[in-house]
Amino acid sequence: MSSNGGLQGSAPGTLVQVEDAAVHYPVRAEGAVGRRRRLRAVDGVSFSISEGEALGLVGESGCGKTTVAKLIMRLITPVSGRVVFMGRDITGLGRREMRPIRRNMQIVFQDPFASLNPGMKAGDIVAEPLLIHEGRPGRSQIDELLELVGLDPGDAKKYPHEFSGGQRQRISIARALALRPKLLVLDEPVSALDVSIQAQIINLLIELKKELGLAYLFISHDLSVVRHVCERVAVMYLGRIVEWGSRAEVFDRPSHPYTQALVSAVPVPEPLAREERRRILLEGEVPSPLDPPSACRFRTRCWKAQERCGSEVPRLERRLPGSGVSACHYPELLTAGAAP
Repeated sequence: MSSNGGLQGSAPGTLVQVEDAAVHYPVRAEGAVGRRRRLRAVDGVSFSISEGEALGLVGESGCGKTTVAKLIMRLITPVSGRVVFMGRDITGLGRREMRPIRRNMQIVFQDPFASLNPGMKAGDIVAEPLLIHEGRPGRSQIDELLELVGLDPGDAKKYPHEFSGGQRQRISIARALALRPKLLVLDEPVSALDVSIQAQIINLLIELKKELGLAYLFISHDLSVVRHVCERVAVMYLGRIVEWGSRAEVFDRPSHPYTQALVSAVPVPEPLAREERRRILLEGEVPSPLDPPSACRFRTRCWKAQERCGSEVPRLERRLPGSGVSACHYPELLTAGAAP
């Protein structure tokens, strides 16, 4: 295992592998003519997704989750590191070389209205990937895809504005499934929907994963949804992964203080458990990715920070029995009722 927790060789069954990837955006410095600074959106991220596995990527807004999604889809190119998909390094591939690969990786965006062409009928939207990659599809193919996501074949003649938000997201999912991909990147797929509709879409995604053997990168800020959908979870903070592990390791035995704060904010249905849990409130604002803290990026908001945290970057390692892999010099399992 490398210093950042990424696997150096592709294990059998590995579908996606991101190795020490970084994405920096040039930003013009305020008040300086011609001077540019680097916004470190993603800075040395490593993880893998196995065939048929759902990996949840969680963290606050602006931590780099959507940039990771674009990185895997090769909508952007990293400044360093690499992305391996189905055993092939796709980091430097051009548009033409990526075209046959894209049929095996599809993305579902957060806003189902903004991601659908308002001038196209639902059937044409779902058929578009097939038209691009395989030629004009038959009506039966479109009907089958609509039925797969719980829509009526008759809906093919309707326009996006004639559907509810949940139905529009079903159309987006049907379009993503048209080419029978191996990987779906789901970027906040339910956050723009009403709570009652969210449950329907989440259950649909779980059913489709089982039925079609799909792998998911499930990006969300809602930890309750991630716990319901995903087998493994990675936690991001300010462009880096600070903890990852199995669902039980991350949610029941978190060792990184940032993960502990996130988990402590998840609503608990049982009154007794709710009384025992102590909420961890983080102080201060998230630092700017233009000028992140040295070494441990969480240290400016951490109640355990010491001098070492500002001079030595913590490695992603399995530090405590029963916990996941975390990047913290002073990890500690937080038990029920404990306070920082």
